[in-house]
Amino acid sequence: MAANLERLEEEKLRLRPLPNISKRKDKEMDSMVITTDQSMVMQQQRGGAMEKQKAPNAKGEVKSRITLNSIENVNSPPTRFGAKTFANTMETQAVAACNKQLPAMFQSDNQAAQQIALKSATKKPVKLVPKQAENINLDHRYDDGLKQMSISVARTQIRQDHSLTSVLSAHSKIACAISEKSNLEIDEIDLPDLFNHLAVVEYVQDLYTFYKQQQHVGRPIDYMAKQPHINPKMRAILVDWITDVHFRYNLLPETLYLTVYIIDRYLSLDGVKRLQLVGMCALLIACKYEELRAPRVSDLIYIACNKYTREEILRMEKMILNKLEWYLTVPTAYMFLVRFVKVAKADQELEHMIYFLAELGLMQYDLIKYCPSMVAASAVYTARYTLGKSPLWTTALERHTSFSEPQLLECARVLVQAHWTAPGGKLKVIYQKYMLQQFGHVARYPPAMSLIEVSNSGAPSSS
Repeated sequence: MAANLERLEEEKLRLRPLPNISKRKDKEMDSMVITTDQSMVMQQQRGGAMEKQKAPNAKGEVKSRITLNSIENVNSPPTRFGAKTFANTMETQAVAACNKQLPAMFQSDNQAAQQIALKSATKKPVKLVPKQAENINLDHRYDDGLKQMSISVARTQIRQDHSLTSVLSAHSKIACAISEKSNLEIDEIDLPDLFNHLAVVEYVQDLYTFYKQQQHVGRPIDYMAKQPHINPKMRAILVDWITDVHFRYNLLPETLYLTVYIIDRYLSLDGVKRLQLVGMCALLIACKYEELRAPRVSDLIYIACNKYTREEILRMEKMILNKLEWYLTVPTAYMFLVRFVKVAKADQELEHMIYFLAELGLMQYDLIKYCPSMVAASAVYTARYTLGKSPLWTTALERHTSFSEPQLLECARVLVQAHWTAPGGKLKVIYQKYMLQQFGHVARYPPAMSLIEVSNSGAPSSS
């Protein structure tokens, strides 16, 4: 019975070809776009219409008609832009007729045009010499060529006062006694980012101390005993499917880890029958929280083979958010991975291996009992063991992770077991993802099986 249930669940989670949302354009934007070929066709049609308008009359004379949309048409609506352009056109053509003896378009205005040209020619430039003046040479174009003239402009004084933001930041640092910190008190790994304000090296230690406290708030619990319709195998199938959708849509890593957290947290609070619907809505919520351009509900309906309607997805989305009390700002394992990778001074190969093992850990239901910081630290430890890094666990890693090497052994064994079964298992999305060249083919490395044989020298802690 269980095998048939798992087979049916695998059939349900088969993916259809996904629409590419990165190249998607809204219908409204598509209707506004006019291609070059279309514009050329429109110009040809417009030119043909003008040629037809120049047909000779009964006397054999050809009279050109002015279209209603032309600026030169005096009967066009007198908008602000049209009136200004119309006046500029009259003045330009009148001056040209006066200087070059060309016929003007409006013959009745020749005298006024000559007066305008004479006034502009007899004007004398006014030279302003303000205080603290500076001479600037400019190239000015006249009718007889390019000439250079010198003008005097006042140099404005640069304001020396500080902005309100800088004042408030300085007072905040003084209030928190942060401004008194010297470079020696900042950790060694943060010194390269000392002048990078986005790295917040003054606050980063306090931030991760707060994360380690908050990771216990709203943690998922062991819920499989309360779920009669699902099992750990079905959960692994769902996470594998979500990882495939996540990779094809090229979503952020934070979205994947938050999606799995929402699934586990909701299953800890409520019983479900339609597991795939919960996974789709969790992915939709995580995308709305993390992404700038999230998939649409119609996209999720399509990749689920139209199994669910829009109303069902939106209803389940509301149920999940109400059960979680809209509490989504949680420190997932990815937040700790970013910090621990920096502490380990990992190269690109070690970094890919760490994220490979961490994503394999998302599919393991046995890792729910461990806190996110321990899972992240175990991924770093297992990756270093797999690649043969020495030493396996440094004092800096122990200080920043707050875990010793014996405490990580049991969690690391789960990751090694997942690595060992990945090539031959049915759920190969993560394995095939990290076999790609962009991830350095790190999945090809053999798992650290010797780590499983290591005796348990210390009791692991999940706190």
